[in-house]
Amino acid sequence: MRPTVLIVDDHSGFRRMARRMLENGGFDVVAEAVDAAGALAAVHKHRPQLVLLDIQLPDRSGFAVADTLAVGTDPPVVVLTSSRSASDYGSRIGRSPARGFVPKAELSGPALAELFQAAG
Repeated sequence: MRPTVLIVDDHSGFRRMARRMLENGGFDVVAEAVDAAGALAAVHKHRPQLVLLDIQLPDRSGFAVADTLAVGTDPPVVVLTSSRSASDYGSRIGRSPARGFVPKAELSGPALAELFQAAG
């Protein structure tokens, strides 16, 4: 069975590219969201195993969304992403309950699979 994924990003071009890449990489993209509110609703509705979460969203930060998801029952694995470098966020990524970080330019099915499998 393919792992299920929710893609959260406010840029439609990135969501399309990520969907194609992840589906070709063995994931089943069950939903997409453009902001934090949509992400939380989609997690509640679709119960994805993994959330690919942009750090910079229009209504809340991805860090805040990751914190909210971590306190739920049976939380999904969260992987943060950004067009910025991990070093731009200092220690915030390490303090986050997210499983890890993948820069948008380095996103691939295998990179995401590695972080997802490490969580299992």
